[in-house]
Amino acid sequence: MEWHTREHMPERLAIPGFSVGKRLINHDLETYRYGTIYCGDALEVFGSPAYLERLNNPTPWSLRVQPAFRNFLRVSCQRLASRGGGEGGAVATVRLDFAAGTDAAALRASAGDLAASLLAVKGVCCTHVGLARAEVANVKTRETELRPDMDEKTFDALIVAEGSGRPELETAIDEIEATIAANGCGLINPATLVHNLAYQLSADDLVSADDLADEIDNDGEQQ
Repeated sequence: MEWHTREHMPERLAIPGFSVGKRLINHDLETYRYGTIYCGDALEVFGSPAYLERLNNPTPWSLRVQPAFRNFLRVSCQRLASRGGGEGGAVATVRLDFAAGTDAAALRASAGDLAASLLAVKGVCCTHVGLARAEVANVKTRETELRPDMDEKTFDALIVAEGSGRPELETAIDEIEATIAANGCGLINPATLVHNLAYQLSADDLVSADDLADEIDNDGEQQ
């Protein structure tokens, strides 16, 4: 999507506290064909005045695009644990619910072990365990008014497993879900999707681009 690459992600990564954005795609899916993951320096970034200012003042391009959104769900998550390194060429996301009688405390206590166990799954290069904090992003803004009413099911926790490619991660889905179930963290009802990484942008990329523009301007002045 030209809008997402050329405007939306640079706009988001320019907000203080945003560090990395990933756009995900799987053309074989009927719903949730696209996904986006944004990483921030702290959970509060996703409710910050600077972020809300952008949500309440969409650009003309966003005003045209947002009404076409379908099956949209945005949830802020607090990262409890990460293991591994690098960036995978594909991403598996697992949305989960707490079993009856289980809450965030059990997940916080076991998140490190869970992330380490998932890293041992063949085809996985890095893992992240997140606790959903729906209240952070569940704010009515001008952008939410632009999108049609949707009733997407929220979740309590999110597992992200990055790997070398979509076929490898799709092969590993059963093992990933079994590893989560065996951890004893009280997470049930796994809803797993695998996407290719379509585009990634970091805040450092924007700074580097600005530096290059300054360098070109300076060269031009010297000439």
